[in-house]
This record gives sequence, C-alpha cells and structure tokens, in this order.
Amino acid sequence: MAKKVEKPSKGQQGVVRSFEHAYRGMLFAVRTQRNMRLHVVVAVAVLVASLFLGVDRLELAVLVLTILLVFVTELFNTAMEFVVDLATKEYHPLAKLAKDVSAGAVLVSSVGAVLVGYLVLADDLGPLSLRTLQSIRHQPAHLTLVTLGVIVLIVLLGKALTHSPNSFVGGMPSGHAAVAFAGWVAASFIAVDGGAGSYAGLVSVISLLMALLVCQSRVESGLHSVFQVIMGAVIGALVTTAAFQLL
Repeated sequence: MAKKVEKPSKGQQGVVRSFEHAYRGMLFAVRTQRNMRLHVVVAVAVLVASLFLGVDRLELAVLVLTILLVFVTELFNTAMEFVVDLATKEYHPLAKLAKDVSAGAVLVSSVGAVLVGYLVLADDLGPLSLRTLQSIRHQPAHLTLVTLGVIVLIVLLGKALTHSPNSFVGGMPSGHAAVAFAGWVAASFIAVDGGAGSYAGLVSVISLLMALLVCQSRVESGLHSVFQVIMGAVIGALVTTAAFQLL
C-alpha cells in the first residue's frame, strides 16, 4: 500500500514558493487598490526626479526606504481590510475602527514620505542646469540602479493592469526580459563612457547574448509567450536608453 504523501507544513515551504506568495499578494494589491497604483506612479516619479536633481547615495537610500515604508503600510492596510471583511459581513463599530486605524497608518506614512521628499529634494529644486545633467552622467551606478527600479515598477504596474496571473512567473510583460535588456543597454553605455575602447563592442555583444539567452529560456520553458518577452525587452531597452541618452 502506497504511503500517503503529507502536504508540507508552512515552515517547510521553499524560499522560492514564499517569494511567489509574496509576489501574488503585492500584484493583487496593485491590481485592486487604487491607492497602491498611485503609490507606484509617485514612486517612479520620485526616482526619476532624484536623477535630475542629482541626490547623493545617502539621500537616495532615504528616499528608497521611505517609498518602501509607504508600500508596506498600504499592503498591511489592504490585508487588514480583507481580514475584517472575512471576520464579519455586518457593520460593527470595532470593524470600522480597525479599518480606520489601518487607513490612518497609511496616511501617516504618506505624509511622512512627503516631508522626507521635501527635505531631501527641496535644496535641489529649481531650474535644471547642464552641470547637473553632466554630474548624473558621471554616476553610472546611481543611474543604472534607479533605472532598474523604475523598470521593475513599470513591469509590476503593467502586469497588474493587464490582469496577468497572480504568479511570480508569467504575465505581460516579461520582467526578466525587461531587466536583461536594461542590463545590456546599461553595460553598453557604461563601457563606452568608461573608456573601454575597443573592448566596448565586445562587452555590448556579450551582454546582448546573455539578454537573448534569458529571453529564450522564458519562452522555451513556457513561462512567457514571444510577444510578452518582446514587450519586456522593448520596455527595458527603451527606458534605459532614454535614461542614459537624455540624462
């Protein structure tokens, strides 16, 4: 008689599966919660503005942590609403109070984010000069990091708006393809601007081949269609090219 296979307990689930559950929750929140979508859009705008205003690494770290704090409080607020609705379908003063308090937490974090953004960016606000843009060009690590962050947020928003499956893999557009082609474009620009000379072309070709291999693996594994991979590659390449060319 075959032994019954026991379902693994919560603590026995793999790390990848845990990330997948977390990704599903985040994607569902972006898809269903208007405020969460607004937070994503504002986060993209702040990250792009940090490039134009030339913030240093410490200021960028403060901005990123503040953005993450707003995301976390909004996710907890959404989870609290689901739990309260699950507990009772009828109006109850305590249920309303729980929702109001969790919404208050989002309000506090949002106001705090506005204050932090003002304190970090206020001194740099004003007309952009050529000197500011040139200083960004001399910080490729900063430019690449912010560009990748913007691409990840765009992919997340795209998957939410196109009603992609609540899964860590699949959906429209391909996040792996977007990041891979962003890496190719960034490596190419950095190699040229960094004085790689005759090796710049080799660096670009190798990076492109690696990006194409990533795209091929997504299609052959059945996780993405060719169109989804192409759209991800286009997003990654265009956003990164715009960042390095315009800045």
